[in-house]
Amino acid sequence: MKRTADPYRDLDVIDSRAPRFNQATIGLLAALAVATGWWWLLGVLGAQLLARPDRLAGASACLASPTSELVQPRFGEGTLEDARPPRFAESRRRGLLSAATVAYAGGLTTLGAVLGGIVAALALLAAATGFCTGCEAYKLGSFLLGRPFVSCPLPPRVD
Repeated sequence: MKRTADPYRDLDVIDSRAPRFNQATIGLLAALAVATGWWWLLGVLGAQLLARPDRLAGASACLASPTSELVQPRFGEGTLEDARPPRFAESRRRGLLSAATVAYAGGLTTLGAVLGGIVAALALLAAATGFCTGCEAYKLGSFLLGRPFVSCPLPPRVD
C-alpha cells in the first residue's frame, strides 16, 4: 500500500480516522475511571498524552497507532487533515486529565470526577459525531488572534 503521508515523518498531517480512534479510547477509559473511581487511570491517560509520542516517534507511537498499523494497510489511507487542531485539542485534554488526577490525589474527588467526566463526554462526543470541541476552539482562537486558520498544504493524492 502506498501512502501519501508517512505516519512517522509527516507530522503536519494525520489520517482523519486517527483522532477519532484516540478520542474513543480516551473517552471510554476516562468514563470507566470516573464510574469506578479508578482515578489513577486518568493519570495514565494524561501521562500517555504528556509524553507527546507523536512528536517524538511519529503519530503512530500514540494511541492512534492502530490506525496507521492496522487500519491503513487493510483499507488504505483515510483523508488527510492538518494536525494542528487535533494537537491543540490533545493539549487541552492532557491538562484536564492532569488536573483531574491532581484533584483526586488531593482528596477532591468531586472535582476530579467532574474534570474526568468533561474529558470523557467531549472525547466521546468527538468520536461519535466528528465534532471536536478543542479543534473548533483552535480555529476560533486563530480567528480571534487575527490569524484565520488555514490548513497546512496537504501532500498531493497519488492514486
